[in-house]
Amino acid sequence: MKTAKRMSRWKKVLIWTSVIVVVLVAGGFAYLASATYSPSRQAEAAMQSDAKVTVTEIKQGFRFEPQGAEAVGPNIIFYPGGLVDPASYSPLARTLAEQGHRVYIAKMPLNLAIFGQNKADSFIAEHPDEAYVIGGHSLGGAFASRYAADHSDKLEGIFYLASYADDGGSLSATGLSALQITGTADGVLNWEEWEKTKANLPADTAFISIDGGNHGQFGSYGMQKGDNAPEITEDEQLQNVVQALDEWFITLSK
Repeated sequence: MKTAKRMSRWKKVLIWTSVIVVVLVAGGFAYLASATYSPSRQAEAAMQSDAKVTVTEIKQGFRFEPQGAEAVGPNIIFYPGGLVDPASYSPLARTLAEQGHRVYIAKMPLNLAIFGQNKADSFIAEHPDEAYVIGGHSLGGAFASRYAADHSDKLEGIFYLASYADDGGSLSATGLSALQITGTADGVLNWEEWEKTKANLPADTAFISIDGGNHGQFGSYGMQKGDNAPEITEDEQLQNVVQALDEWFITLSK
């Protein structure tokens, strides 16, 4: 009889423990969903295919390709910032696709690149004999760097938007080309860490500073918590980024 009571007590404990775990997990998912930055109307519009660019949702993300023309190198892989919907980077991807590049934006589990470091594998597998660069914004840039550190033989270079190479993504011993782009009004980037981790970059890394650019305008999702007000428009910041990338791409072909 005592054994039966003990078993019944343990069953109740297990049931309540399971209920608590489910509630905590569900609450965590709900919090992450509510904390995720959503794409602006401009970004949502840029996700639509038109006469210039074909946008395709694929298993690991989104592909942007020039309509009716062969893509020019390099192909571009992009890792979104932490808790930012990947569609928020569609204006950048669309602009680069209009210039002839094939662009991939990765979809990260829970919108956190820490859980999707190797997403680039599936994109590279589509055209394994073509040239690729990888880049990312904020947390996405850090994990793009970690991917590049482990797969430098598959890439021509890496670019960082308000991001840096931490010790796990050090590229100082690789032959990769690197581009660092920041905004002077960025209130989110850890500038002290950014300065310290320059030692993890290749010696010939190019550094571009956008006057008046902030953190959130490297995407298109509105103001980010802790950021400073931008001193330039979102379109102006986008054009500065695209120009810096265009000039960097030229150096890759030399």
